[in-house]
Amino acid sequence: MKHIKTQITFCLLLITSLAFAQKDLYKEKVHIKGEDTLKYRIMYPENFSEDKQYPVVLFLHGAGERGNDNQRQLAHGSKLFADKTNRGAFPAIVIFPQCPKDSYWSNADVDRSSFPIKLVFPKDKEATKPMQLVIDLMQEVTSKDYVNTDKVYVGGLSMGGMGTFEILSRQPDMFAAAIAICGDGNAELTKNYATKVDLWVFHGANDDVVDPKGSIKMVNAILENGGKPNFTLYSDANHNSWDPAFAEPELLTWLFSKSKK
Repeated sequence: MKHIKTQITFCLLLITSLAFAQKDLYKEKVHIKGEDTLKYRIMYPENFSEDKQYPVVLFLHGAGERGNDNQRQLAHGSKLFADKTNRGAFPAIVIFPQCPKDSYWSNADVDRSSFPIKLVFPKDKEATKPMQLVIDLMQEVTSKDYVNTDKVYVGGLSMGGMGTFEILSRQPDMFAAAIAICGDGNAELTKNYATKVDLWVFHGANDDVVDPKGSIKMVNAILENGGKPNFTLYSDANHNSWDPAFAEPELLTWLFSKSKK
């Protein structure tokens, strides 16, 4: 029994040390514009050199990871990019901003009185402050000589999937490809980016938080506006469709193969 307890303790310590090691790969940063502040984490490639050029990946977290600790946003997705094999195969600058608790990436009107939640995406509303700061941060990052501006990507899940569609509508010339997981958005605005950005959209058919018909609506609109998106609907997945999405063996190969059209 003592031997088993020792093994369990060792495993817990190993898991904890791995978590801290991953967190350390993503450096804490703050982006300030005027009186506004955006907290974010950034991971540079191994053996990073300003004399080389690298892709950039922006990843937008879900509503559950909002806050001001500059840590919770790493809950989903950060392991995928921090994996040693993936870092070796796809060296990139990876950015995880954090949205404050009282705000949202997109300017959606959200009604949580019933589930799936009801969402309305105004067409002409100004971007939320966190989205404005993310755009400003990305404009700053992509101005660096060590960034390959033909290979800038965005992804997100849930609230971040909505933010992905939104930032594409506002900055269609910034990104080469995007991954939107269990999101939704304004279908009319897909005309801004349908033929410019390659997309892979994911959703769970059993999602009882964000209706999968939201992703279906967005995919249909992209098709109608001349785009050719990938679309994966998982028959058995609920809201956590990011788990099977991150497990897709070709996900990163697909993403990093894309360049601006």
